[in-house]
Amino acid sequence: MKKSQIVLNHLVFASDRENGGQQLDMLKKVVGFGIQSAELRREYFDDIIAETSAISTYAKSENLRLFYSVPDDLFVNHRVNPKLSQYYHEAIQLGVSVIKFNTGDFETLLPEDIAAIDKLLQLGIQTNIENDQTQTSGKMHAIEKFMTAAHAADLAIGYVYDMGNWRYVGENELTAAKQLASYVRYIHVKDDKGLGDKLVTVPLNEGEIAWQEILHILPQNVPVAIEYPTASEQTILDGIQALKVFS
Repeated sequence: MKKSQIVLNHLVFASDRENGGQQLDMLKKVVGFGIQSAELRREYFDDIIAETSAISTYAKSENLRLFYSVPDDLFVNHRVNPKLSQYYHEAIQLGVSVIKFNTGDFETLLPEDIAAIDKLLQLGIQTNIENDQTQTSGKMHAIEKFMTAAHAADLAIGYVYDMGNWRYVGENELTAAKQLASYVRYIHVKDDKGLGDKLVTVPLNEGEIAWQEILHILPQNVPVAIEYPTASEQTILDGIQALKVFS
């Protein structure tokens, strides 16, 4: 895999965050690893307004491509989430080029929904939805239902395939890769081990997911983010190396 495809989601700095670390310092670590793309996590901000300017300035100085993971839903109470405009404003101020949401409780696209989403898409930030760990918006049928409707409405929304979330909703990650590959514009890689209440997310090659087989099924030319909590820089380096040698 090309090194330029690799993204570091700030979840890899979970231990830093637990110790009060901020995302500007995490970005500096991303650069230290020789990676040029990072995914900010909204829940990792202490004060987003206070932190935004330094992050934007640093990202520009280092020519970083910023992704933005927002732990909120595109649809709330079956209609477009009124908070979306706030998140896009944050993304613009941060210098983000790609933003991600969960689908939420989507049922159908009304004309006013299409208009509201299209207005946001006109801001020029690539927009994606992801399979999460909920029964509402983490199942294959939920993703396919929304993506089919979005394409029919000519809404340029892509899909983030998160390979570690399927087992949390009782579905198979290989089946999902085959069924949803045509929608994929971004990939989150991780591993899982255990079952039921003992299911945990772990670094690549420490679990039971056939991640290499899955990557062969999915598009080969999209960004691929390492997204799992780590406690050591060596674990991050191992993940980067595993992707670099993948072919």
